[in-house]
Amino acid sequence: MNRKKILMVLTSHADMGNTGEKTGFWIEEFAAPYYLFKDANVKIALASPAGGQPPIDPKSELDDFQTEATKRFDSDIAAHFLLANTLPLAVIEQADYDAIFYVGGHGPLWDLVENHDSIDLIETFLNADKAVATVCHSTAVLLNVKDPSGEFVVKNKLITGFSNSEEEGVQLTEIVPFLLQDELLKRGAEYQKVVDWQAFAVQDGLIISGQNPASSELVAQKLLNHLTA
Repeated sequence: MNRKKILMVLTSHADMGNTGEKTGFWIEEFAAPYYLFKDANVKIALASPAGGQPPIDPKSELDDFQTEATKRFDSDIAAHFLLANTLPLAVIEQADYDAIFYVGGHGPLWDLVENHDSIDLIETFLNADKAVATVCHSTAVLLNVKDPSGEFVVKNKLITGFSNSEEEGVQLTEIVPFLLQDELLKRGAEYQKVVDWQAFAVQDGLIISGQNPASSELVAQKLLNHLTA
């Protein structure tokens, strides 16, 4: 039996608006899924809009946000090498992978929402009956994706992602380019959420989404379950 192969996509965007502070991807949202996939003997490839080393949100490296997965990543030389050499999204072919997982963090709000390589890739995955998984802010990558009839793919779908109240909790409501919850609702999504910071993931057909960093492993497990069903 052929091993499954998952493409993990990360942001290339490092600046938190005009604040002078840095952002990028959230380490836990990479590490937790990465090791779940790795330990399940799934092949993993990494990609980003610009290729190469994606920026790590410095806040995600603070002691308060460390988990067993992030600690494992800290000492994993092979994972660091893989991360430093992500493939440019423009060279990715859907046929080479069984599913796609978008890593969260605030970065995707700036560089993946209107990225045509990303939009085209998601559309080709869904049209090929392959699952697309997102977590936290990376659910924003779905906002401009359409189905063959021209409708937004999130329309009438159960979807979650970083909530307005969570954005308010981290005091970035006025900094981010948009509020994800609001934009999903504008596109007709059946937005779902639980209490702030609690793990929550939902699947509707081929689309799997998680609410916040704590949800990353749940999303990854749902994706694994989907691939092995």
